[in-house]
Amino acid sequence: MKVIATNIGKATTVEWRGRNIETGIFKYPIEEPLLLKKEDVANDTVIDRKHHGGEFKACYLFSSDYYDDWKEKYPNLKWDWGMFGENLTITDLDENKLFIGDVYKLGEALVQITEPRQPCHKLGIRFENQKVIQEFIAYGHPGTYIKILEEGLVKVGDSMLLEKSSNNGLTVQQYNMLVNSREKDLDLVRLATENQGIRAKKREALKKLLS
Repeated sequence: MKVIATNIGKATTVEWRGRNIETGIFKYPIEEPLLLKKEDVANDTVIDRKHHGGEFKACYLFSSDYYDDWKEKYPNLKWDWGMFGENLTITDLDENKLFIGDVYKLGEALVQITEPRQPCHKLGIRFENQKVIQEFIAYGHPGTYIKILEEGLVKVGDSMLLEKSSNNGLTVQQYNMLVNSREKDLDLVRLATENQGIRAKKREALKKLLS
């Protein structure tokens, strides 16, 4: 896995349901490295701190491998890296092989895999079509957020190398299926409640399903 784009965004005002709102979803590649900090990416824009940024969502990664599929679905959009709001576009990022809680060396930073992206209307605004939200969920490659264990710079060409396994066995894709399915797989629920890569609030909510 290698970084092929570093992306940040500025606050952009858009019209949503008859009112003006600000969003940081419009991210574009820059030539400089990104500084991954404990709760966000330096010089990036995070508007909605309730759902973005913070310890367990400090930075968002998405795979370059899936861009061609989305370009076929939306050929009339102006495409560039960062289209999904990701800070880092990475090759060979496979959610079926990424385990929540695993620790990676990413450039100078040390990071931990936390949780998949859950799309909202801001992604629909970027794609100029709100149906992309359900399409994104059904596609099954949501990318992943990361926790920053050690701050550091990340630049194009840097590798993402496994440093330590969580030995929990819950992949990003499995957790994505769990949170988006009505019928919960209790084996996956148990794995999630035991995984320190998932926020305590989320784990406590899942524990209720086991009782």
